[in-house]
Amino acid sequence: MNTLHFEDSLQRDIDRLRSEITRMGGLCEHALRKSLRAFAEKNGELAYAVILQDQYIDELDKEIDRLCLEFLVRQQPVATPLRFAYGAIKINLDLERVGDYAESIARQALKLTNVPVPLPLDRFNEIAELSISMLHDAVKSFVEQNAELARKTIDTEDTVDVLKSTLNRDLVEMYRDNKLPFEALNPLIMIARRLERVSDQARNICMETLYICTGDFVKHQGAEVFRILFVDEHNSCRSQMAEAIGNSLQLRRFIFSSAGLEPRPLDKQTHAFMAGKGFDLSRIGPKTVTQVPNLSSYQVIISLAKVVDRAFPQRPRKVVYLDWNVEDPSNIQGTTEEIQAAYEKTFQFINRHLQDLVKAITENEKLFIF
Repeated sequence: MNTLHFEDSLQRDIDRLRSEITRMGGLCEHALRKSLRAFAEKNGELAYAVILQDQYIDELDKEIDRLCLEFLVRQQPVATPLRFAYGAIKINLDLERVGDYAESIARQALKLTNVPVPLPLDRFNEIAELSISMLHDAVKSFVEQNAELARKTIDTEDTVDVLKSTLNRDLVEMYRDNKLPFEALNPLIMIARRLERVSDQARNICMETLYICTGDFVKHQGAEVFRILFVDEHNSCRSQMAEAIGNSLQLRRFIFSSAGLEPRPLDKQTHAFMAGKGFDLSRIGPKTVTQVPNLSSYQVIISLAKVVDRAFPQRPRKVVYLDWNVEDPSNIQGTTEEIQAAYEKTFQFINRHLQDLVKAITENEKLFIF
């Protein structure tokens, strides 16, 4: 009888926590949608309401923390119930941060109420719908302890990251083309960033859910492999040279990839030069940054051309961004000897820096755990 009573008490406490986490998630979703309405409608009153109502999310955050601590003391859980309580504490913090992001969006919306030009709302709505849907599904996966839903939700994060980077690049272009005033640029970039961070928090919630369901930590899954991405304009010369050089090192724990902003077929002179060095580039097809699998898992992004900065106006979080701006030998005009010398110079530049980078990573592995 005592055992049954204990089990009933344990289940009641778990159900209470699930209910409160669900309510917290709902409040955060509502705050996000309300802040986006304030942004879209240039509605100052609505923006102020979101800012003021953030206190309710903060209060619920404190209440859930209290319930989690009481649960740990009263039930002294082990195994899955203990992982549940541990996950609930961390997920509560993730949701509180989402509430802060909604408040931040509302504050940025206030700065845009008097902007006299149309804003690219459709692009923001696209990111918002994905991020908010991720948040909803993440909370649902936790409450239902649905590992499969958690995994599916995590897969959406890469799409959000790409959309945010593309939007930021386009916003900068609009500003340069005088289609967007300077005072609107930073608030818009900030809103895009906050929406992307919502997807990050949703991913964190899913990671905690997987921990609860399986008992395995997966938050830093893949950290034992170092992924390096080379990016230039067309992925037809320098970036493919760099990928080939990296792969030739035959380092089991490294993955090297390349991409271009506007991909073109492999440059014939590049193919010939690298073939003379013993590299076969015929198997490396040109691709855009958005076509790179598992883009969010890359620890290092290397720009080989100044124009690449436009694709990353704000450096991706959790990524080391390096600028190896080097001359594109495929653009060189001159004698055969001069062109060959230009290719050799670029090859040696990339090879030297890559060797140094790989050595730095292998000797300081703990610094590259993201």
